[in-house]
Amino acid sequence: MIVLGIETSCDETAAAVVTGEARILAHHLLSQLEEHRPFGGIVPEIAARAHLQHIDRMIDRSMTEAKVSFADLDGVAATAGPGLIGGVMVGVMTAKAIAAVHSLAFLAVNHLEGHALSARLIDKVPFPYLLLLVSGGHCQLLVVEGVGRYRRLGTTIDDAIGEAFDKVSKMLGLGFPGGAAVENAAKAGDEGRFRLPRPLRGRPGCHFSFSGLKTAVRHAIAALPPGPLAEADIADICASFQAAAGDVLIDRSIHAMDEVLALRPETRTLVVAGGVAANRYLRRRLKALCADRGITFVAPPPALCTDNAAMIAWAGIERLRLGLTDGLDFAPRPRWPLDPDAPPAAGAGVKA
Repeated sequence: MIVLGIETSCDETAAAVVTGEARILAHHLLSQLEEHRPFGGIVPEIAARAHLQHIDRMIDRSMTEAKVSFADLDGVAATAGPGLIGGVMVGVMTAKAIAAVHSLAFLAVNHLEGHALSARLIDKVPFPYLLLLVSGGHCQLLVVEGVGRYRRLGTTIDDAIGEAFDKVSKMLGLGFPGGAAVENAAKAGDEGRFRLPRPLRGRPGCHFSFSGLKTAVRHAIAALPPGPLAEADIADICASFQAAAGDVLIDRSIHAMDEVLALRPETRTLVVAGGVAANRYLRRRLKALCADRGITFVAPPPALCTDNAAMIAWAGIERLRLGLTDGLDFAPRPRWPLDPDAPPAAGAGVKA
């Protein structure tokens, strides 16, 4: 089985060819960071135009490197949501065209499911497992019971953790994107210098909150002497913020582990996925937590944590094996929760 994957949900244009034996034959990704950096964030219109300009080239490069033709494919998978709808439409329409012309199965992949199943691409993790999904737009704890079967335990009631990293980076003048910038600055910092809150820590449940932590960072910056921030101040704020965010993730994960193990004792694996899962400090802390509790820790390599087409192709393979193909009338979705039956969390608004 060979599937072409296409990813265009945000600011990376990517294509990959993956086999049913979990071999990535090719993966090419084009970042749009330089186009968006002057604006301090992603501009949807710029992202959509860039996807339209580059997607054919990314597909051609991946197919050439993989040494396969469209006739060799069993299907074509594309991120069909959630995401910036203009970019999602580019990927979906491209995939539909390929599927129609070459009589291939079309697979509309939920971007979050791509992250959720990415661990099974690099490590044959059995179902069920606990998933901590942390990215720029999402922060959730879910039980992954199978392909297409997810039970949400908790979600953010305000900001996602990746959004908080980006906002802290912007406040400190470290630029965009903020995750790597804050992590790098924190390496030289004192995480105990600034007393920052740990929102919801110790409270029942598995929901997250990062808005108050972000506001506390702003107040800490404002309390410093006027003028340009010293490198030591920046490093200490980053380290203190990162430690606080880590404490929140640990606390919420413990609650989720206790809840899941009480009902499904065979759930002995924690998978952390999504862009923020590339943060090595947070990975170390979550890995240590799992070791203390006798639970297997799995995280994809950093290149497969951020948005990529290999995970979309793999999710397509997982769905194709079960006959879960989609019609060419499938409509792209700007929002698409993994657990549509989960009750809304107060303050979560329209977050998926």
